[in-house]
Amino acid sequence: MDVSETASISASIAGRYAQALFDICKEGGDLEALEADADALAGALDASDELRAVIASPRVSRDEMVSMVGALAGAMGLSKMTANTLGLMAEKRRLFTLPQFVSGLHAMIAAEKGEVEAQVTSAVALSDEQKTKIADLLRVRFGRNIKLNTSVDEELIGGLIVKVGSKMIDTSIRTRLANLQNAMKEVG
Repeated sequence: MDVSETASISASIAGRYAQALFDICKEGGDLEALEADADALAGALDASDELRAVIASPRVSRDEMVSMVGALAGAMGLSKMTANTLGLMAEKRRLFTLPQFVSGLHAMIAAEKGEVEAQVTSAVALSDEQKTKIADLLRVRFGRNIKLNTSVDEELIGGLIVKVGSKMIDTSIRTRLANLQNAMKEVG
């Protein structure tokens, strides 16, 4: 089986769960709670290597996964609907798609609000003022409200990588050095 095929299947599975939860929450007027839940889950996935390992492990039994998800949802204060969906995903052994599920929820919520999601990676953590300036510049460029998701990658050395939809702007020093190195190889 091709790796891209596996990724496509995971995205498809996650997309169906995300769409169902989104539709139910939209119908019930609970999109704010869903957005808070999606943000909390994204934060937990980013912060915990252990969580990512557990949801991907075939060694964790179905019952253990269901009880872990119940405990996690309770500790995080997730809404009942989100907790139930995660429980169903654990029951059906689909929790390995959680990162794609959260990403799908973020995209659906942003589309509903008329926002575009921008992934900004920087060498150092950005201040609130810097985030506001970047969001304003992107708002002018794309003509839509921008929701920033920021991350830090110290290997960039300096600069930013900004991804908005299929567009990418890479001003990182790492990329500039790589381009310079390639140019020097062509000359010599």
